Amino acid sequence: MTTVSFAKIYSLPEAGSRLIGEPQYHEVAKGDYFQLIAEQYDVGFLALMAANPGVDPFLPTVGHKLVIPTQMLLPFGKREGIIINLPELRLYYFPENSDKVHVFPVGIGRQGLETPKTVSYISEKRKDPVWRPTSEMKARYFAEHGRKLADEVPAGPKNPFGKYALRLGTSVYLLHGSNQRFGIGMRASSGCIRLYDDDIEWLYQHIEINTPVRIVDQTIKLSYEPDKRLIEVHSPLTGDDGDVSKTEITPAVTAFVGDSPDDKMLLLDQVENPKGLVTQLHVH
Repeated sequence: MTTVSFAKIYSLPEAGSRLIGEPQYHEVAKGDYFQLIAEQYDVGFLALMAANPGVDPFLPTVGHKLVIPTQMLLPFGKREGIIINLPELRLYYFPENSDKVHVFPVGIGRQGLETPKTVSYISEKRKDPVWRPTSEMKARYFAEHGRKLADEVPAGPKNPFGKYALRLGTSVYLLHGSNQRFGIGMRASSGCIRLYDDDIEWLYQHIEINTPVRIVDQTIKLSYEPDKRLIEVHSPLTGDDGDVSKTEITPAVTAFVGDSPDDKMLLLDQVENPKGLVTQLHVH
C-alpha cells in the first residue's frame, strides 16, 4: 500500500464562521493499524481513537469504515501566526496575507510535564539540533532505567528532536520533530511540542522568526454558522496530580446550547464521551 500524505491545508471560512474541512472515511484494509492510518491522513493518534470509540487501534476489523477527523472548528482567537490548542493536540498556522490555514497534529507534554499555556513567538530556527537533556530528565531517566543519559546527543537517529526545531521565545520549549513516529497526536513529551518529520520540515521552511505563537486550552469549541449551531468537544488535559479534570461547562457554552432538553443531553453526552468531532445541535 502506498502511503499518501494529506497535508492539511484548508481554506479559511467567511468571517463569523469557524467550520473548516470535510469529514473523511477510511475503509480498513488488511494490515492497517491506527498509527499507519493517522500518518497517512496527517491526523493525531488520539484524535483517531476518540473519533472511532470501541475500535481496536492495533487490529481494526478489515472492511470497517473509520471516521477520519479532518473537519473541525477553528479555535477562538485572532487568525494569525500559530495557535496550538492543547486538548485537541493540533497546531494551526495562519500564513500572512493568505486565505488558507495549515493544520498539523502535535504531541504535547505528558502528565506532570505539561506544555505551558502561553503567548510567545518563534525566536530561533535550528536544523539538526543537538539534544541536551536537563538535569531533571537525567535524574528521571536514571531512576527509570538505572543508567545515565549522555550530556548531549548529536543530530542523528538517536536524537529525540529529529531534524528541525523551532524555539518558543526565551523558554526551553521547542516545536521539533521526533525520532519516534509514535507519540504524535499524544500526550507523551517532556513538555515540548512534537510533530511528524515532514510537518516540522515544512514549518521550518515556511515560518519566519518572530511569528506569534499562542498555546491555548479550549476543550469545547462552538460556532454559529449561517444555518446551524456546531460544537466540538475534546478530552480535557490531565492535571499534574493525575486527576483527569472535568470539562467545565461555562455560562457561554450553556447559553449557546440553549434550553432544549435534546441539546442539553447532546452536550452532556459529548462531555462524557468526547469524540472531537464537529456535531450539529438540533434545529429549533
